[in-house]
Amino acid sequence: VQLQASGGGLVQAGGSLRLSCTVSGIVFGNYAMAWYRQAPGKQRELVASITSGGSAKYPDSVRGRFTISRDKAKNTVYLQMNSLKPEDTAVYYCNAKRGGFEFWGQGTQVTVSS
Repeated sequence: VQLQASGGGLVQAGGSLRLSCTVSGIVFGNYAMAWYRQAPGKQRELVASITSGGSAKYPDSVRGRFTISRDKAKNTVYLQMNSLKPEDTAVYYCNAKRGGFEFWGQGTQVTVSS
């Protein structure tokens, strides 16, 4: 199983980035997908999730700025991040989960400068 995340980088506050995570080795459509992030010295936190049916959820910290989506034809989940803030700086990880099965990608760094 591989979850290959990409799209991170350096952006100024107020800017946008789109992260992608391409999945192989599992039946993508059967898994709920999510993006987490971990900043230095902090615990990993959930930033967006989407069910196999396409229902999305967000914490208050990113709601209205981040949008998660999935393309079953491409086995890919996306995270569109707008109005980025310096506090969004973190390593972002994609996650696939179904029942007792859970898989993680390698992470992609997002740095937002003020």
